Amino acid sequence: MSAAARPPWGPTAAPSLSIRVVTERLVLRPPRTTDVPALRHALRRNDAHLKPWSVAPVGSEDPASLTSVSRTVLRNRREWKQGVAYVLFIAPREDEGLLIGRVALGGVLRGAFQNAYLGYWMDVERQGRGLMTEAVTAATTFAFGSTGLHRLQAAVMPRNVASQRVLEKAGYRREGVAERYLCIAGRWEDHALFAVTAEEWSVKSAAG
Repeated sequence: MSAAARPPWGPTAAPSLSIRVVTERLVLRPPRTTDVPALRHALRRNDAHLKPWSVAPVGSEDPASLTSVSRTVLRNRREWKQGVAYVLFIAPREDEGLLIGRVALGGVLRGAFQNAYLGYWMDVERQGRGLMTEAVTAATTFAFGSTGLHRLQAAVMPRNVASQRVLEKAGYRREGVAERYLCIAGRWEDHALFAVTAEEWSVKSAAG
C-alpha cells in the first residue's frame, strides 16, 4: 500500500500521561499515583450504585482496598504507556483532585482492527446532568485524535436504559444484541452493542 493510500488512523506513540482533556464542566486525565485516596473514596461511595453493572470481584478481594486501588492505578499507568488501554479519570473543572467518574478505552487492538472497548461510570449523586455524555463525547474525540484509533465499541445490558441513552446522545449507533456476552455480578448477561467509527465521528464533529 502506498503512503497516499494508507488510512489516516493507525498506531501512534502513546499520549503523554500528563495530558488533560478539558470540556465545559469537566477535566478528563490519566490516573496519577496520588489519586489512590480519592479513587478509594469514589469506589466506596458508589459501591451499591456500580455493583449491578460490574464484574464480580475474585474471591474475597475488595476492589476498594488500599492494595487493590494502588495496583489498579499502577496498572492503568503501565497499560497507558504500552498503548493497550487508556483510562481517563473524570473530575470537575473546579477541583481536579475530586474524582467523580471514569472512562476507559480498554482492549486496544491495532493491526487491521484499530479498535478499543469503551466503559464508563459516573458518581451516583451526579447522575442526570449530562455529565456522562459530556465525558464520553470528549473521550471519543481523544480516542480518534490522540490515540489514532478507528473504531470504538461499547456493550450495555438492555435494562441499563440510562447508559444506552448516554451512547445514543453521544453519537454511537446500536449494532445489535450479543447473548450471554459478559459475566456481570456472577451472571451471564445479554448486552446491547453500540459502536462508532472515525469517519462517522468526523461527520458528526463537522456538523457540530
